[in-house]
Amino acid sequence: MNSSSDYAFRLRDSLLGAQMLFVAFGALVLVPLLTGLDPNVALFTAGAGTLLFQVITGGRVPVFLASSFAFIAPIIYGVQTWGIPQTMCGLAAAGLLYVVFAALIHKFGTRVLERLLPPIVIGPVIMTIGLILAPVAVNMAMGKTGDGSLQLVPEGTALFISIASLATTVFVSLYGKGMFRLVPILSGIVVGYALSLVFGLVSFDPVAAAPWIALPNFVAPQWNWEAILFIVPVAIAPAIEHFGDVLAVGQVTGKNYVEKPGIHRTMLGDGLATSMASMLGGPPNTTYSEVTGAVALTKVFNPAIMTWAAICAIALAFVGKLGAVLSTIPVPVMGGIMVLLFGAITVVGMNSLVRSRMDLLRPRNLTIVAVVIIMGMGGMSLPFGPEFRLGGIGLAAILGVTLNLILPDRDDE
Repeated sequence: MNSSSDYAFRLRDSLLGAQMLFVAFGALVLVPLLTGLDPNVALFTAGAGTLLFQVITGGRVPVFLASSFAFIAPIIYGVQTWGIPQTMCGLAAAGLLYVVFAALIHKFGTRVLERLLPPIVIGPVIMTIGLILAPVAVNMAMGKTGDGSLQLVPEGTALFISIASLATTVFVSLYGKGMFRLVPILSGIVVGYALSLVFGLVSFDPVAAAPWIALPNFVAPQWNWEAILFIVPVAIAPAIEHFGDVLAVGQVTGKNYVEKPGIHRTMLGDGLATSMASMLGGPPNTTYSEVTGAVALTKVFNPAIMTWAAICAIALAFVGKLGAVLSTIPVPVMGGIMVLLFGAITVVGMNSLVRSRMDLLRPRNLTIVAVVIIMGMGGMSLPFGPEFRLGGIGLAAILGVTLNLILPDRDDE
């Protein structure tokens, strides 16, 4: 191949990579904006995590790793309770749970996780993650802070903007064509932001003060056992979802990534990328279904495209004014999108139960689902020593796993 042709292919790949990042951008930056983390750091760790994943999997799988929605609730709680550095410690440990799962799969095969974490456990845990965030979404949609303690935007104005953002997101996801259909979150943010400008809710003072080029605000983790034990169980659900993500990519490309490079390698890459992100102050990583949809649409299956997407993400991370612009997005814009987003997380959990075709009225199944949802939603916490309590989603996940292992599975129920 001559140099001009090689240059043309590289230019095409770089543009396709930028397009993949555009598809993921709205969801990628939404997580840090909701949780109080730095969006520029999230961009950097998404790019670096994707590159690390490609190294571990031998550059065989065309996926892009970025901010995971499953960890929004524990991050919000952790930042409010312990601060960002100690929350990062818990998130880094959560990534190591993926590494443990990868080792178990490599030694015993996937059946060991199917035994420990069947749909009857994972379904209600995922549902709880979505449901526990419902008050945050509603409060922000009404122009309040996430905890509802302070009114930031007049309620009438906030509801108009949040409903417009929600409606746009739904409309694009249902009726959008081509690549446009893959960016419903970004579309909702753009429309909501435009309306916020009309109502005078946006101040560009932070943008004017921010430098064009700046080092992302990296944050090193600080040790905290309580944060670790609270957050690590949350990783159970997204770790299991990883199977579905890898299978989906395989169906799109026509390749069996479960066999080669192996699900243990993809999970190892995901886990190490999550821990690496947390070591720098970024949110945990996960494979992005939006990007998988873009791969299916463009029919470009070359994993090198994701390398370019990762490079673009890292480059944008050093644009100081980009982070400043993102920080000016008003609360109602994010609140409207969150109503759909957190509801969708709940539906994913429900769907896993439906697809398993289990009889939820059997005493064993009913007990597991009921205990997980009510304990998680009700905020139950158990004391472990004088200064530590385990509660929320972490406790719900541990109870689900434990009940699944100890309750008898009787055929005569």
